[in-house]
Parts: sequence; C-alpha cells; structure tokens
Amino acid sequence: MNNTVNVNRRNYRWPDVPVVVVCVDGCGFDYLTAAVDAGVVPFIGSMLKDGSHFIADSVVPTFTNPNNLSIVTGAPPAVHGICGNYFFDPASGEEVMMNDPKYLRADTLLTAFADAGAKVAVVTAKDKLRKLLGHKLRGICYSAEKSDQVSMAENGIDDVLAMVGLPLPSVYSAGLSEFVFASGVRLMQRYRPDLMYLSTTDYVQHKAAPGTPDANAFYQMMDGYLQQLDEMGAVIALTADHGMNAKHAQDGSPNVIYLQDVLDDWLGADKTRVILPITDPYVVHHGALGSYATIHLPSCLHAQELMTRLASLPGVEIVLDRAEAAARFELPPDRIGDIVIISQRDTVLGTAATRHDLSGLDVPLRSHGGLSEQQVPLILNRRVEGVAGNRRLRNFDAFDLALNHVTAVAAKQENAA
Repeated sequence: MNNTVNVNRRNYRWPDVPVVVVCVDGCGFDYLTAAVDAGVVPFIGSMLKDGSHFIADSVVPTFTNPNNLSIVTGAPPAVHGICGNYFFDPASGEEVMMNDPKYLRADTLLTAFADAGAKVAVVTAKDKLRKLLGHKLRGICYSAEKSDQVSMAENGIDDVLAMVGLPLPSVYSAGLSEFVFASGVRLMQRYRPDLMYLSTTDYVQHKAAPGTPDANAFYQMMDGYLQQLDEMGAVIALTADHGMNAKHAQDGSPNVIYLQDVLDDWLGADKTRVILPITDPYVVHHGALGSYATIHLPSCLHAQELMTRLASLPGVEIVLDRAEAAARFELPPDRIGDIVIISQRDTVLGTAATRHDLSGLDVPLRSHGGLSEQQVPLILNRRVEGVAGNRRLRNFDAFDLALNHVTAVAAKQENAA
C-alpha cells in the first residue's frame, strides 16, 4: 500500500476513513436549497452549514456518461475519451452507444486504488454505466437496474437483493436511486470499503422542478441514507453530472429545433448527419431531446457559412467548429462532429420530428445537455483546506477534495462502525 496513488497525472492520498463520492444525476444546486428551505433535509443542511460547499462546473456536454467518467478519472473527456452517451463512430461508420469499455482511453482512480490494495465498491442506477465504471476493477460493481442478476464472477458480490432488503426497482422510478443509496449503506455496514462511488438516475429531476413535493420527497429520502453513511465515519463528497431545466413553452409543448429537418430543408436530404449524444436506452422521460448536438458534414461542404446560418436560429446559444469545441470543452476531436451546436436554457435539439417518440412525456419536458446545466453542487460533510479561492472547481475534483483536502478526519473516526 502506498501513501499516494497517481491517476491521470493527479496524486491522491490514501484514505484514513472510508470516502464516498455521490453523483446525484440531474441535481442543480436549486434542488438542494429548495429542500433545505422546506426543512426536509436536515443532514444536507448540516453539510452546507458545517461542511464545505462549492458551485462546480460539470463537463459539456452535460450528459451522464461523460460526467460520470470524468468524476471517476479526475479528468475531462479529452483524456478519458467518453464525450457522450451516444456518438458516430467513424471507424465503423455506425451510430453507437458509448457504454463499451473499449471506448475508454484512461484508467479510473477506482481501479487504480483497487490495484493498490484498497477495497472499492461501485453502485450505479442504470446498467449502461456499470461496465465503464467497473472497467478492470477488482472490487464490487453492480447496477440497481440489474441487481437481481449479480454474480461474484461478474460483480464481485452476489445476492444483492437480500443484502439491501428492497425489491428490484423499476428503471423508471425514484426507487432506482433509493436502491443505490440503500446499497451504499449496506455495503458500508458489511464491507466498509475504502472508496465507494454511488451514481443515481435523474428520473425525478426530469419530471419534477426544485421545491415540488416529488422533488423534496426524493431529497428527503437521500438525506436519510447520507446521514447513516456520515454516522459510520465516512467522508462524503456529493456532486452531480449536470443540472436540469424546463425546456417547454407555456402550453407545455417542448421547445424543439429539429436540426435534421432544418438541414435537409437547407441542403437537401442525406447531406448531413445530426447526432444527439443524450441518446441512451432510456428515453421515455426525455424523448432523446437535449440541448447539445453535433453535426457531421461531407468533405465537400464548408462549415463556416452553415455555422453562421445555424447561429441565427431562434433558441441557439452557440455554434462551434470541431477544433473550437474540442479546445473549449476539453473533448476528443475525433469523436465529435464537424459542428457542435448548443441551445439556450429553454430549448432542446432534435434530429427529425418523425424520429422522436414523445408519447412517454406525461409532464412538460425538462432536460439538459447545454451550458445552462453546467453548474452543479460540490459539497462535503467535512471542512476542506488548501483550496485556492480562485480555483475553478469541477465536478471531477470530488475525489481530490475528499482525499487530499479534507481536514479533521481523526475527530470523526471514533464514530466509525
């Protein structure tokens, strides 16, 4: 066992007590403050008062896969290679999900610590992230979604349902995230991991605005499990992969720019290819509509004039070429389109209207993906020191703060189980 572990050019101290990093999917700071104001999250309130709290920037595009992988690698997508949930793979000429470990270009700190002898546990809500987060990991790694199918060989644990004491949750439910938190508490009680990573789903945030009864009930549930982890002596760092905003008109209809329809009208059919990196196997609650898209052009078509026309569309915030987007958002240039387009806070981007099934939207659309969802909370249950006041904090600094900058750890050790 070493005193430090180096991962992707960053050094992390060996933990004195268990460290738990939580990624609350879709959690803008306004969800936390609304729940605190409602008096339903006393422990989170204590974190904001007695621990440490920051506003951090997440990775753009503000989607699940790139941000979760940034958090567990401590690096941006330019390093780890995951720049969306979905992309056009030029090697195969196909549009594919980006949930295969073959797309990873960097090791995670979870794997690095496990290789150095640490006990590591990972629980995700949806199975789409499990193989990426658990790539080469010698430890426990499973999803709430597939918790009835775990095995020692595949997941490092078996009989999870019996351990957690909850039924298998629906993938479209708040219960999927509760299963993640309940797993974290049970794993801490049974195995006491040195490092644990918990990642939830944004099902609630897609449907419920901050301060609404459903949103407050979700954070109240979360609060109780976090308090139990704290009482067992864990350092907790809570952050998010992205925020969430309303993307609809006053009548409740989605504010959508169907980019493929626009481009086909301007240039002719099949001249361009619009990719929506929000796309994943679970589109019922957002219809594959987010605020970030990429556009692939034929070699004969120059981007600049088209970019100017796209930038003039109502609801568009920014249009960048490949090099500009890769530099500004620290993205791998070979995995994004020739053009990156981001819509404004209240607007989403689609391909063609006929390709989106919006029948599952039983409430007005809330979604993410753009600059408007970039700011997220980064809060800890302990005080931190040595963090420069002018430092730009990112959600992927969560492990750095928890391992390298937390103070007064020894005072809490007496509470450990």
